Amino acid sequence: MEGDFPPHRLTEPMQSGSAVPDGLCWVSVLSCLLLACSYVGSLYVWRSELPRDHPTVIKRRFTSVLVVSGLSPLFVWAWRELTAVRTSASLLALMGIRFEGIIPAIVFPLLLTMVLFLGPLMQLAIDCPWTFTDGVKVALDPCFWSLCLSDMRWLRNQVVAPLTEELVFRACMLPMLVPCAGPATAIFTCPLFFGVAHFHHVIELLRFRQGTLAGIFLSAVFQFSYTAVFGAYTAFIFLRTGHLMGPVLCHSFCNYMGFPAISTALEHPQRLTILSSYLLGVVLFLFFLFPFTDPSFYGFPTPVCTLTSSTSSLCFS
Repeated sequence: MEGDFPPHRLTEPMQSGSAVPDGLCWVSVLSCLLLACSYVGSLYVWRSELPRDHPTVIKRRFTSVLVVSGLSPLFVWAWRELTAVRTSASLLALMGIRFEGIIPAIVFPLLLTMVLFLGPLMQLAIDCPWTFTDGVKVALDPCFWSLCLSDMRWLRNQVVAPLTEELVFRACMLPMLVPCAGPATAIFTCPLFFGVAHFHHVIELLRFRQGTLAGIFLSAVFQFSYTAVFGAYTAFIFLRTGHLMGPVLCHSFCNYMGFPAISTALEHPQRLTILSSYLLGVVLFLFFLFPFTDPSFYGFPTPVCTLTSSTSSLCFS
């Protein structure tokens, strides 16, 4: 294989103009495609007539996706061996599993995402019958967390899906795409695998006849669109921070909040306050997007950025 892929060993960030090894992009894209198919395929190794939200189905799928996710670093290792791409960073560091800068990686991306959701959070606060003190008491109540952890849907949406999807679709795919495509292109290429992977929900909608064919198709297109946009955002977070934890927490938070209910906000008695919060949240999000994800907070340069010859501001400012 050495004749096909010239050695490309790096001990520091690639310099602009460095040649990309022959065939690297093909190997990278095919590796990502195989990884995505393995993840989605693992959901269907269990034959069942039950819907996806049934606890039995969820438990079985936990098993299969955790196995695939646990094996996913082997895809990155095999890709690195096949292409002879080398950096001074370890395989785990490239995948965002490291301690340097871990505290800001936990706090800043989640805070940034909460700023973006300022409108929905304001609407939730207005409509919630609890006071702030009541909310704190519930959050500190062990019984509350015991109920959450015993709820299979909660575990899937808040823990297993965010962790495994970010590990597979960001932590494993971005290190394989960045050397070939560069940081900016990788950010918008990686989510395509993530978005397409969610098309499998169409199978179950058709199988259980949950809506008309046109409605299911439109739902699939909408889901692909917002999952791709969200995937680009978490890919940006991963690339800028070099940590897996930030994207996982943002993913879990967004799963909890759901897609913003703008139509409900338009009909709300306090719609002016809520819509103003929506607008303010977007403005503040755009203002803090780069400052909150400055690579200098997380260990500069981030490990995945040592894989590129680009001097893109995404990696180096």
